[in-house]
Amino acid sequence: MELKKYEDFMQTSKVYDCLPIIYPILGLNGEAGEAAEKVKKCLRDNKGKFDEETKNAIKKELADVLWYIWAAADDMNTSLGEIMSIGIQKVKERQETNTVHGNGDNRENINQYPQRYMKDSWYND
Repeated sequence: MELKKYEDFMQTSKVYDCLPIIYPILGLNGEAGEAAEKVKKCLRDNKGKFDEETKNAIKKELADVLWYIWAAADDMNTSLGEIMSIGIQKVKERQETNTVHGNGDNRENINQYPQRYMKDSWYND
């Protein structure tokens, strides 16, 4: 499906009229939690084996996640395409500075402190 077609259609489903940006960001968190619940239950009940039913249920939750991402972007007068471009730029910068691993937006170059990032070193301390 084309992104613009998705965005145009979703305009017909945006029915909230309060708390722009806040409402969809909170909804995003809830839907991401529902997707995580499906994964957790798969780990607990099915030893981490994802059958088609589970995968389809997760896909539906991801569709809800996408709707809330779109709605938040729309509330900020931007598009999914722009959000995707920002994501690509962030990953490129992390690849160029060798900071793909780590936490948050401000990451260290792992080559500066190789002993801290040795494979499996976290349990050797």
